[in-house]
Amino acid sequence: MIILKRFLLLLQFMTTIPIPVNQDVGDEDFGKGLALAPLIGLLIGGVVACAGYVLNMFFAPAISAVLVVITYILLTGGIHLDGLGDTFDGIFSNRPKEKILEIMRDSRVGTYAVLVTVCILGLNAVLIYFMISAHMYFTLVLMPVAGRIGSVVGAAVSEYARSEPGLGKSFIDYCGLKELIIALIISIITFFSFRGFTGVFLCIFMFLSAVLLVKFLGRKIGGATGDVLGAVCELNQTIFLIISYLLVFR
Repeated sequence: MIILKRFLLLLQFMTTIPIPVNQDVGDEDFGKGLALAPLIGLLIGGVVACAGYVLNMFFAPAISAVLVVITYILLTGGIHLDGLGDTFDGIFSNRPKEKILEIMRDSRVGTYAVLVTVCILGLNAVLIYFMISAHMYFTLVLMPVAGRIGSVVGAAVSEYARSEPGLGKSFIDYCGLKELIIALIISIITFFSFRGFTGVFLCIFMFLSAVLLVKFLGRKIGGATGDVLGAVCELNQTIFLIISYLLVFR
């Protein structure tokens, strides 16, 4: 029952699917629930892949790719994209740690946030175009799984960067080695199911890329925040699409 509660809690948090969680939940449920994040990614990926398949029946691949990106944004509420923008606004401000954290918490959207969001969404759309053209819909299924791997890894290997509490603290404080191992097992099984042993190596690579990303993004603030976890999620997805493209088209 506690596993179901945490799964529904995470589904409610990471998507716009109206899932009422009536049971009492605590900070621990957020962090430990991250072990199930790859399953949330699999659900998101299933919807996105189905959308891509259906859209490609009526539209050209280029249009379908853009609509798939829009579908992803609507399904997730852009929650991780928001973190991506806030993170880049902060770390590229070249300010001291406390000022960076202040900028990241500011609700206003800065220049770097707009630039990185447009670039990532544009690159994703182009890469998804190639995936749809080659009928590689399984890549669309695995893309959000790769992203949620980033969030789990980021929370498991980082310290919380802020002195004051925040939702990111709940994830980072309670997501540890156990949750990371569970997420790794779920992810490897998922990737193997779609790509065989190539998928296993690809999955492990996504875990390693997530470690490098969170260390790079968190180096100026001495750890991670919820925004950083969102940024790692989005960047890991794009890296996955790039690797998938290179494996097939190069």
